[in-house]
Amino acid sequence: MKIGNKAPDFTALTDSGEKVKLKDFRGKKVVLYFYPKDNTPGCTQQACDFRNSIAAFGKKNTVVLGVSPDSVASHQKFKAKFDLPFPLLSDPDHKLAEKYGVWQEKSLYGRKFMGIVRSTFLIDEDGKLAEAHNKVRVKGHAEKMLEQIRFRLAVRSKPARENFLLTL
Repeated sequence: MKIGNKAPDFTALTDSGEKVKLKDFRGKKVVLYFYPKDNTPGCTQQACDFRNSIAAFGKKNTVVLGVSPDSVASHQKFKAKFDLPFPLLSDPDHKLAEKYGVWQEKSLYGRKFMGIVRSTFLIDEDGKLAEAHNKVRVKGHAEKMLEQIRFRLAVRSKPARENFLLTL
């Protein structure tokens, strides 16, 4: 996947059992974040950080979608427990994670296994990949994504000459 190319489309079940497609969100920016497992400390912190910033994302015409291999039922419990105001997508067969290149071999205490590499993708209003962040750190990540969106909006609103100067 290359920045500027069309982001891989997908169809997935949300925590409510509804089918959604990436193209359903055209006209909005999408923060698509992949996390390993519901109800684990890092994943819970990341979800709660996005939850706490959801109004700011909404003001920037941005939707947040969380993706993990967990079941719809697991997502329902996780979402209810932490009052998460955004959809969680179930990817039990890892097809979505594989499309985005985040289903990879991992190692823990010398044991190798396949799993989600915590990653986030920013997809623009036209469905193109704007940014890719792999192996992200949980702390401050939601705010970092919000800052990236603010920066992109600021650059887009400046005259071409100023944009040129910003890139130097």
